[in-house]
Amino acid sequence: MLPNLVQTDCRSPFDLYEMEGDEGDDGSAGTPDLPLEMIVHIFSFLHSWDRREASAVCQSWYQASQDPRFQKNVSFQFPASASAVAVIRHLGRGSRCSLVISQLDGSSLSKTLLTEVGHWLGPTLEGLSLPGASLTESSLLALLPRLSSLRRLDLSGLDSLFMSGAFLSREEQRDQVRSALCGLEELDLSHLRYLSDLTFNRLTYCTPRLRRLALAGCHIAFEFDPYRGYPAGGARDSSALLSLRNLRRLLAEQSSTLTALDLSRTSITPQSLRTVAQVEGLRLEELSLQGCKELTDYSVEVLLQHQPGLLRLDLSGCTELTSRGLQAVSRALKGLQHLSMCRDWRITDKGVAELASMPSLKSLELSECTHLTGAPLVKGLSGPRAAHLESLALRSCTSIRDVEMSSLAQLCGGSLQQLDLTSCVYLTDLSVNAIATYLHRLVVLRLGWCKEITDWGLLGQKTPTRERESEGETGPCFTRTFGNMGFFRPPKSPFPVRPVAGEPPPPVEQSGAGLLALSQLQVLDLTACCLLTDTSIAQVLCHPELQRLSLSLLTEISDASLAAVARNCPSLTSLSLSHCRRITDAGVAKATPYLGRLQHLSLSHCENLTDRSLLCLVQHCRRLRTLDVSVCKGISISAVDRLHSQLTFLENVNCRFVGGVDLTLTL
Repeated sequence: MLPNLVQTDCRSPFDLYEMEGDEGDDGSAGTPDLPLEMIVHIFSFLHSWDRREASAVCQSWYQASQDPRFQKNVSFQFPASASAVAVIRHLGRGSRCSLVISQLDGSSLSKTLLTEVGHWLGPTLEGLSLPGASLTESSLLALLPRLSSLRRLDLSGLDSLFMSGAFLSREEQRDQVRSALCGLEELDLSHLRYLSDLTFNRLTYCTPRLRRLALAGCHIAFEFDPYRGYPAGGARDSSALLSLRNLRRLLAEQSSTLTALDLSRTSITPQSLRTVAQVEGLRLEELSLQGCKELTDYSVEVLLQHQPGLLRLDLSGCTELTSRGLQAVSRALKGLQHLSMCRDWRITDKGVAELASMPSLKSLELSECTHLTGAPLVKGLSGPRAAHLESLALRSCTSIRDVEMSSLAQLCGGSLQQLDLTSCVYLTDLSVNAIATYLHRLVVLRLGWCKEITDWGLLGQKTPTRERESEGETGPCFTRTFGNMGFFRPPKSPFPVRPVAGEPPPPVEQSGAGLLALSQLQVLDLTACCLLTDTSIAQVLCHPELQRLSLSLLTEISDASLAAVARNCPSLTSLSLSHCRRITDAGVAKATPYLGRLQHLSLSHCENLTDRSLLCLVQHCRRLRTLDVSVCKGISISAVDRLHSQLTFLENVNCRFVGGVDLTLTL
C-alpha cells in the first residue's frame, strides 16, 4: 500500500465547530492591538496540536492558524453524516487540503456530500480517500471531473465501482476525467477483487503522469489465466483479471514519471518480477513486495541488478528469502534509505553487519527475524561508515539480550527517533537504563510484552540484586523452593511504603537515567509489562508531547496511575487500559477533565467500571472517536446508547458482552 498522506495537522469536524466558539466582546480575546503577524510568529513555536487548540480561542487566533506556513499537507478525516455538509462548506473558505471520508454508500446523503465536495473544494482539493465506501459509479463520475487539482486518489477496496465492469466505459466520461486528473501523482487501487484489464486501462488512461501506483492484494494473473485456461497475456484484454501484460504496458508508458510501485500480497513469481524490473526506462525509487511468498534470493538479485536506484524496499513476509538476499541488498543498493525484511524467518546474522555499514540507511525493520542476535548489527554500526539510523524495529527478535541492546543504544544515540522492541522477552531494566541514557531523541518507544522490565528500570534505579552484589553480599539468597525460614533477613524495599489505592506514590530518588529523560516521547507502548506498578507509572509518565500510550495488561496499576498520566500527559489522543482491573469510576472521574484531546480509548475487561465512567466521558471527552468497553460487566447497553447519541462524532464503540453477560453461555 502507498504511504499514508502526510498529515501535519489532521483535524476532525468537531474542531471546526469549536472555531466558531467563545471570544471576547471585541472578537479578539483581550488582545485587540496585537498584529496578526505577531500572532502568526508566536504560533510558529507551537506544536501542531497546541496550535489547533489555540485556533479555537477567538477569530484572530483562528486567522493566524490559517497562515499558509501552517497549512501544508493538511488532511481532514470524518464520517459521512448530515453535519459533514457544513464542514465541507467551511473548508471551502480555506486553503488546499485533503479529505478522508468514511462510511459513504449509495444513499442520497452520500450523493449530496460528494456533490458538496465537488462544488466547494473542486479547485483546491489535493487528496481524496474513501475507505470502506460502497459507492455507485454515477456518484464518483459526477465528482471526479470537478477535482482539477487532485494529486492523490485512494480507491482501495471500492469493489462496488468495478464489479459491473462498466466503470469509465463511455469515451466522453474518460475524456472529462482525464482533463481533471491529468496531474494526478498517486493512485491506490489495492485490494480490488474485480479489477480487470479493461477497467485498469480505462482508469490509467485518465492518469498519464503517475508517480506512485499501488496494486497490493489485487488478483493479478502473472503466469496463468484460470478463466481462459492458458498463459496470461493474450492479445485481448481480460474482463475478469488484470494481467502482467497490461501492467507492463502501463509501466512502459509512464516510465518517465513512475517511481513507486506496490505489488504486496500478490502472486508475483520470480520470472514476473524480472519482467517488471526490466521495463525499459523504468527507474524505481520505492518498491513494496510485502508477503510475496514465491520470491527467492535469485529473483531479488536480478531485481537489484536492473533497479539499483531504489531508496525504499519492503520485502517483509517473503519467507523464502535468506541471508543471501540480505547480502545482495547491502551490496547493490548503495543509496538505500529504508529497508523492511520483517517475518523473513530464514534470515540469520550473516550479512547484517554489511547492511548496518550503509551510510545512507535511515530506517531498518528486522522484526520477527528470530535468528538475529544483534551482535552483527552492533559490529556494523561501529564501523567508520556506519548508518545513522532514525528508525529501528526488532519486534520479536527474542535472541537479543541486554548487552547488544546497550551497545545499540550508545551507537544510535545521536540519531534514533523510533525504536520497537516489542516481545524482546529477555530484555531487562539494564536495557531501559541504556535507552533512557543515550536515546534522548526518541519519539516512539515500544516495549510491549518485555515482561522482565520492572519499576526499577523506569525509575532509573538499580535492581535489588545488583545493589546487593555491589555491597559485597554474596551469601545465600532466597529460592523458589524455600521461603524465609528465619535464617535470612528479606532485602529492604527501595520504596518507603506501598502506595495506597487512589493516592499518588511517594517520590523516589533516582540513581540513573529513567524514562523521564526521554522528554520528546510521543508514542509509548508498555503493554503486558506485568511487573510495573503505580510506583513507577505515576511518577515517570510525565511527557507533555506524549500522544499515544498503551498500559494494557498492567494488572497492578490503579486509579493513581490513571490520574497522574492524565494530569502529566496533556497531549494524549490515544489511551489503552484494557485488562487494568484496578481502574475504577473514581479514577476515570479524576482523569477525564485532563483528557479533552482524547480520540481513542480502550477500557475492555475493566471490571470495576460502571455507567458513571461513560457519563464522565460524555462530559469531558467530546472528541472521542473510538471506544472499547467490551466485557465491562458494570456498564449497561442503555448507557452505551446514550453515549452514542451525545457524542456526535463517535465512529465506533466495541461493547461486546457488557452488562454482566455470562460468557460461558454466550460462547
